[in-house]
Amino acid sequence: MQRYQSYVQGKWIDGEGVETELYNSITGDQIGEVSSVGFDYESILSYGRKIGGEKLRKMTFQERGRMLKALAFHLLEKKERYYQVSALTGATKVDSWIDIEGGIGNLFANASLRRQFPDLPYNVDGVAANLSKQGSFIGHHIQVPKRGIAIHINAFNFPIWGMLEKIATNFMAGVPAVVKPSEYTCFLTQVMVRDIIDSKILPEGSLQLICGLGRGLIDYAISEDVITFTGSSTTGKLLKASPRIIEESIPFNLEADSLNASVLGRHAIPGTNEFDLFIKETVKEITIKAGQKCTAIRRIIVPEKYIDEVQKEIINKLDRIIIGNPIEDDVRMGALATKIQVERVRKSVEQLSQSQKIVFGDIDNFKVKGASKEKGAFFPPILFRNDNPFKSTDVHNIEAFGPVSTIIPYKNIDDAIELSRMGKGSLVSSIVTPNDQEGKEFVLGAASLHGRILVLNNDSAKESTGHGSPMPLLTHGGPGRAGGGEEMGGKRGIMHYMQRTSIQGHPTTITKITEQFQVGAKMPEANPHVFRQHFEELEVGDTVFTHKHTVTVGDITNFANVSGDNFYAHMDETSLEGTIFEKRVAHGYFLLSKAAGLFVDPKKGPVLLNYGIDEARFTKPVYPGATVGVRFTVKEKIDQEKRDENDIAKGIVKFLVDMYDETGDTVALATILTMVKKIDQSK
Repeated sequence: MQRYQSYVQGKWIDGEGVETELYNSITGDQIGEVSSVGFDYESILSYGRKIGGEKLRKMTFQERGRMLKALAFHLLEKKERYYQVSALTGATKVDSWIDIEGGIGNLFANASLRRQFPDLPYNVDGVAANLSKQGSFIGHHIQVPKRGIAIHINAFNFPIWGMLEKIATNFMAGVPAVVKPSEYTCFLTQVMVRDIIDSKILPEGSLQLICGLGRGLIDYAISEDVITFTGSSTTGKLLKASPRIIEESIPFNLEADSLNASVLGRHAIPGTNEFDLFIKETVKEITIKAGQKCTAIRRIIVPEKYIDEVQKEIINKLDRIIIGNPIEDDVRMGALATKIQVERVRKSVEQLSQSQKIVFGDIDNFKVKGASKEKGAFFPPILFRNDNPFKSTDVHNIEAFGPVSTIIPYKNIDDAIELSRMGKGSLVSSIVTPNDQEGKEFVLGAASLHGRILVLNNDSAKESTGHGSPMPLLTHGGPGRAGGGEEMGGKRGIMHYMQRTSIQGHPTTITKITEQFQVGAKMPEANPHVFRQHFEELEVGDTVFTHKHTVTVGDITNFANVSGDNFYAHMDETSLEGTIFEKRVAHGYFLLSKAAGLFVDPKKGPVLLNYGIDEARFTKPVYPGATVGVRFTVKEKIDQEKRDENDIAKGIVKFLVDMYDETGDTVALATILTMVKKIDQSK
């Protein structure tokens, strides 16, 4: 019998005895066994913090992002192997695609976030706060990687996606991980982790895997660790309330299954594209992964005048769903993950049957193609109808974690909002409507008890990822019953694994710490001119002090002629009464153009191009006769990888453009972005 091992402290090991027997969900045949008995979790966690953590913390965001990108490409090359193993969990090809390629997509998405972070091992958060009259004392915030480890306790339904969507964020933050997948489907997670370890793309100690029950894993967690849990709210709450977590004040992110809802808008009448979209999306969410998704639609909320039509159309489509072995071409729904899940879903269906009526499906009589109904973990789609959802409230409290959903009616949009909220906190809700005002009313009314809301119509349908698909650049989680946690979310997800610390000091000191120029810091004069220096030679704070230019009426007139901007404040001095201007004022864009004329060194050099302007502000009117100059300062440097061996080795340099007048007051501010060539063309 195959033993599925764990990877800890740099080696593959096996636990004592047998904790869990593993089965093929389609055939019912045993495929292996697993155990984590006897593991030294104190040493395992310490190993990750010390060996993996030290290496990850030294890497910059750019390096971590490139690491994730390389890992994603590596896993894509091996994806067919994962599909073969995924079929043993009862998944169809489409189910597996969500888990496997959806998970790998998380790596790509998080890798791309490196461009939103500085070229540092830590993050500079927000902007500086001036804490003194003369500007010699300021405050800022930085975020540094926690010197702990991420402990991920994952659910059975997404053995790959569940791991990758979490480790992508902690790796980007510079924090190592221990992953404890569900013991029932850990064999699929293990196959991928073996490939990850063998690739040597991640620093040793960055990723450890516990296959088995993992009892005792969190007993040695410390305050700088982060624990995430995905699964039932009952288990999650028990873990969250453990004495160790409370005593150490360990961050605990709980993402629990929830009673998600989808609403058919009143304007999505039968015959419209939106009505058809609603039916299609609902049936998909009942049958994809055999309903074993934390985001699946459990409550189908429809206008009462359309409920019979909705019921008819859903039943027509469900009746054509073939259940069975995913190797059969026409099978559209596979098995549940385990026989244990079959019994749990059956029990929930029996409870729900006490207060509402089954209108489609029979838990005892259904057909399975290409497999044995008795041996496999199969369960048929079940559709309930509840005509009195404000009084018969089991539908808002009992979740059957399988292909089970309930149609419920509503009278008006306020009813629909209230019914969606009766789930007491959901991961996701959706509304399908062609009317944007209706969509707005639902979102604003329901949002406080939902982690995500999809507003679907015909315009977005072609590219929409659907009700059940959380996206890596948006948060995933929900309030109340859904656990109150938050995963992913672009930069927000990464920040869960970092400590935000306020720092105070002189602008020069804060510049040194953040490696971003802070206004008021010392500005040593660049020598030679910054446009004559390569990327490696430039230092944050180096400044070019330009010569000056006296603005004339001719400048304003000529710029108006060239640009076509004849706005009255620039061209008609007789129209200024009642405005803030004393006389004709220079165009803001003329000032930026003139600033470029002052700070640019025109000869060919390391600067390849200027490609953008950020944060442009015009802070004081400039009238004819004013004399302006520019302080041109290296603000920030960001390394950039070569796309291929023929690409020019370069980096991104941000320059602060500070234009001031004869009184010393700043009249315009902007940040320009440049590509600057490196001396070393091998990097």
